[in-house]
Amino acid sequence: MEPFSVLLIDDEEELVSTLVERLEFRGIRAAAATSGRRAFEALEKQEFQVAVIDLKMPGLSGIDVLEVMRRRYPDTKVILITGHGTEDGSSAEVPPGAFDILLKPFSIEALIERIHAALGRQGRRVP
Repeated sequence: MEPFSVLLIDDEEELVSTLVERLEFRGIRAAAATSGRRAFEALEKQEFQVAVIDLKMPGLSGIDVLEVMRRRYPDTKVILITGHGTEDGSSAEVPPGAFDILLKPFSIEALIERIHAALGRQGRRVP
């Protein structure tokens, strides 16, 4: 299986550092950015196959970051994460350009399954 890298973008530093650690423990290369600006700095230095972006961030929102990524990094798959679902508890509608949206809190297994699905690797068993 071809290696890939994931960029986690969320203003909650503890969350992204924990996710990076847990993904790397499972053999997935990961990096974190705590703002849209820092995400673009990371994207200039390294190619990421998947970006996991929080919708609600100060400064550039997740939608702002998604829109720029669609133009500048069209091959990077985007999974949005949010702590805000709909009134019935379901996830919000997936915006154009995003692969999926995942509601917080989510398990690391659910995140890994979404990452593999975005990469077209369904059926891979999560370790």
